Amino acid sequence: RMTMALDLSALASLSSSLDELTLRIGQLAAACDEKEEAGLALRELERQLEASARRLTSILRQAER
Repeated sequence: RMTMALDLSALASLSSSLDELTLRIGQLAAACDEKEEAGLALRELERQLEASARRLTSILRQAER
């Protein structure tokens, strides 16, 4: 099986973009009424993006070792 080297700079850039996206989604969610369906969906999306960001950070840390 062929393995490819990870492009750490690309992953770091994606991580930064993901952090920015998560922040923007969180801001939109915060502007919504707590009971508004769109606000609930945005908060759930924010949680999922935060989990993805943590996973990507973990991958980067492991790859840098």
